[in-house]
Amino acid sequence: MSELQSNRRHQAQKELGLTDEHERAEIERAAQQELRRKREKEERRREIEESSSYRSVKTIAKWMDSYLFDPIIGFLLPAGTGDALTSIFVFPYIYVAAFQVKSLPLTLAVIFNVLKDVFLGMLPFWIGDIVDVFNRSYKQNARLIVGFVEDDKDVIEEVNRKAFWTGVMIIIFCVLIYFLASLVAKIVSWFVGLF
Repeated sequence: MSELQSNRRHQAQKELGLTDEHERAEIERAAQQELRRKREKEERRREIEESSSYRSVKTIAKWMDSYLFDPIIGFLLPAGTGDALTSIFVFPYIYVAAFQVKSLPLTLAVIFNVLKDVFLGMLPFWIGDIVDVFNRSYKQNARLIVGFVEDDKDVIEEVNRKAFWTGVMIIIFCVLIYFLASLVAKIVSWFVGLF
């Protein structure tokens, strides 16, 4: 840079009140704010990871999907009762997503995965129980929650990008579950009527 340009720059900085000291102070203040933000974020992450609800998310995923308790319970209990029973285990997931992570898109994704699991598990004639073995909704939800807690940009972007359509699919699955429950009730009453 030529001396003339340097002098003009210094003159402009003085007129705007931007001296080298002022610039350094602003940069230092911004660096301190960023450091404080990172510390607060890390502390919040640590609090979530140490909470019993977050630990239960991982435990439930292991038992329900890895050890196949979800399809086993669905198989042992009649006509959708098992699916309704196992869906109570989603409350820690919803709690962590809505109240600890505080993300509406994540909460919608968790609810959608549970509704999809309930719908597939309710399919009649053991079809639902077989499909339930392959649909790992608890693990999917745990992966999403862990991704948000650990600040995984890919997971967060994926969930946020799909938020609107996830909300639409929740409505669709609620309607489908209602009609499927009505169908199952009719089938059960028909079988009972035979005997």
